[in-house]
Amino acid sequence: MTSAWPTGAPVLSGRGLVKRYGDQHALAGIDIDIQPGEAVAIVGPSGSGKTSLLHVLAGILRADAGEITLSGRRIDQLGEKKRSELRRREFGFVFQSGMLVAELTAEENAALPLLLGGAGRRESIAAAREWLGKLGLRGKETRRPGQLSGGEAQRVAIARALTHRPKVIFADEPTGALDTRTGRDTMNALLVAAADTGAAVIVVTHDRELADSLPRTVAIRDGLIATKVAA
Repeated sequence: MTSAWPTGAPVLSGRGLVKRYGDQHALAGIDIDIQPGEAVAIVGPSGSGKTSLLHVLAGILRADAGEITLSGRRIDQLGEKKRSELRRREFGFVFQSGMLVAELTAEENAALPLLLGGAGRRESIAAAREWLGKLGLRGKETRRPGQLSGGEAQRVAIARALTHRPKVIFADEPTGALDTRTGRDTMNALLVAAADTGAAVIVVTHDRELADSLPRTVAIRDGLIATKVAA
């Protein structure tokens, strides 16, 4: 798929990112570029700053210093309301636990970003059904999370992350609650589906095998990038 951004121009960039908790630095001045459509693993020991980096890049947390740009536009200076709108419109999220709404069906969960963004219910459910079908969940659209296996629920979360065609998908330990085979299948489903939309994927993981399967790995230690590895 042809990228919507100029070749070589990052879709998401961070410069000099600093995040403190008290007198401790979670991020100590990180520079990072994410290219359109690429898949990047962020690895490091517990407490190294990798989840803080994901949350700062996604606008969930404010950096104490530094700049973040999305498609060349500063987003770190936006207020909370604008950052919330940005996350809903431009970003997709997949978390370890899925974080599905128990009372909603699979198709309603997958349609949430569109519904919250003001799209009509009919078109939102249609888009959700399309993605659920692509992710191997045809026939399970009306099941609730408690009626799905762990892998199926995580695929619903992937569909939710994709229905509004975001520029970047953030995945925080997306396979951490799954067995090895289900985790690999789920991760492959995420990468294939993201490639279909041209979205970049940023994956925080403790799973070195998973990280090694991605084209690029960024290792974080003590709030700094320790190494950058490209396949």
